[in-house]
Amino acid sequence: MKVVRLDDLKGTDQWVDSPAGWTSVRFLLKKDGMGFSFHETTFPTGLKFDMWYKNHLEAVYCYQGRGTLTNRDTGETFTIEPGTLYALDNHDRHTLECHEELKLVCAFNPPVTGREIHDEDGAYIIPPDERD
Repeated sequence: MKVVRLDDLKGTDQWVDSPAGWTSVRFLLKKDGMGFSFHETTFPTGLKFDMWYKNHLEAVYCYQGRGTLTNRDTGETFTIEPGTLYALDNHDRHTLECHEELKLVCAFNPPVTGREIHDEDGAYIIPPDERD
């Protein structure tokens, strides 16, 4: 059994402050052996960020704030607010625009190791030594 507390992750490499302005706290990583990684991500008001997780599937649940999610391939837009879950089940290219600070919990499959960075497409690159 694992118990992980937010406060215990402050100052560790599992607390990621992005140069783009968002913060990702990575509660569970690949090393935890759960088959997914689990994060809390905070997007500040005004941030607009393009992403495309071409190497991962992601489920995202909003519990605070308000934003707009746009599918960049279809042009569809969705309001993101507390109680909304979206699943990027087709490696969807998307843009998240934050109208009021968003607090999201996210699960990634395959799990991230904690060392991933966004590439020019907005995707997490899987480190070569982590590829199956």
